[in-house]
Amino acid sequence: MAQAFGSSFGQIRSVSQRMDGDRSGLAVVVIAVLAFLMFFTAIGALFVGASEAAVLDVLLARLGFLDRSLLKVADIVIVENIRIPRIILGMFIGAGLAVSGAVMQGLFRNPLADPGIVGVSAGAALGAVSIIVIGGTLLADFTETVGAFALPVAAFFGALFVTSVLYAVATRHGRTSVATMLLAGIAIGAFSGALIGIFTFMADDLQLRELTFWGLGSLAGATWMKIFTAGPIILVVLFASPFLAKSLNALALGENAAMHVGIPVQRMKNIAIIMVSASTGAAVAVSGGIGFVGIVVPHILRLAIGPDHRYLLPASALFGAVFIVLADCVSRIIVAPAELPIGIVTATIGAPFFLWILLRRRDMMDM
Repeated sequence: MAQAFGSSFGQIRSVSQRMDGDRSGLAVVVIAVLAFLMFFTAIGALFVGASEAAVLDVLLARLGFLDRSLLKVADIVIVENIRIPRIILGMFIGAGLAVSGAVMQGLFRNPLADPGIVGVSAGAALGAVSIIVIGGTLLADFTETVGAFALPVAAFFGALFVTSVLYAVATRHGRTSVATMLLAGIAIGAFSGALIGIFTFMADDLQLRELTFWGLGSLAGATWMKIFTAGPIILVVLFASPFLAKSLNALALGENAAMHVGIPVQRMKNIAIIMVSASTGAAVAVSGGIGFVGIVVPHILRLAIGPDHRYLLPASALFGAVFIVLADCVSRIIVAPAELPIGIVTATIGAPFFLWILLRRRDMMDM
C-alpha cells in the first residue's frame, strides 16, 4: 500500500514538474498579457456601436474632468446604460463559460467537453425558458420566493440536472467514454430542445419576443440588473475554481491515482459539477445560448501554456472575457446598423475549431 502510494505520488509530482517546466514562466506572461488585453479590449468596445456617442466626453465627465451638464442625455444613456453593462456582462459570460469548459475538460479528462456541445447549455436554457413561460402560473410560488434570481436559479438547476446525468451516463469504472459523452449530450440537447419547443408553443406574443434570443444568444438585452443577478454567481465560481486546480491536475492520472495522494475525488467531482452548472446556468439565463467558448478558449491556452490548471483556469477566465467582448464587437459591426446574434459569430469560429480537434485526435489515435 505504501509502495503504491509512493509510486502514485511520484507520478503526480513528475507530471506537475513537467507542467511547471519551461511553460510556467510563459504561463505567467500570458496571463499578464491577457489581463492587459482584457482592459484595452473593454475600453475599445466602448467606441463600437451603431450610434456615434461622445464616449470620451462621458468618461471624462464620469471622472470629474468635464461638466456633465454639457453632455447630451442620449450619449450618457448609450454609454452608461447600454455599452458599459453590455461589456461587463460579456466579460462575465465569457469568463464563466471558458472556465466551465476548462473544468469540464479536466473532470472528463477530455478536451472535447464543453457546456454547449454536450447539452449543459440546453438544460440551462430549458430551466430559464420554463420560468419565462410558466413562471407567473405553475411556478408562481417559486418565482415569488426567489425574486430577481428566479431565472438564473432555474437555469442552474437545469444545467445541474443535465451535467449530473451526463457524468453518470458517460463515466463507468472511473473512465469516461468520449463517444458516449457526445452522443448523450446530443440526446440530452435534443430532448431539452423539444421541451423548449413545447414552451415556445405555449408562450404568448410578449413571451415569444423574450424567447427569440435564446436560439443564438445575444448581449443586446444587457442591463445592470442582469449583471447584479448573474454576476455574483459567476464571480463565486471564478474565485473558487483555482482551488480545484490541484485536484484536476491529479485527476489527469486517473481517479485511483488521485485518491492515493489524498484527493477527495467524489467530493471534488460534486463541487466541479455544481460550479459548472452554476456558471453555465447564470450565463445562459442572461444571454441565451452562446456556444463553443468553453472548447475554443481552454484548448488554445492548453496548446500555448500547457495543461496545468493552476495557470489554465485564470488564463481561461481572462481569455474568455476577451473572446466574448471581441465577438460582440464583430456582431455589432459586420451587418451595421443591424446586429448579428453573437452566437453566430462564436459558432463560425468554434465549429471549424471543434472539427479540427476531432481530426487531430483521430490522427493521433491512428499513430
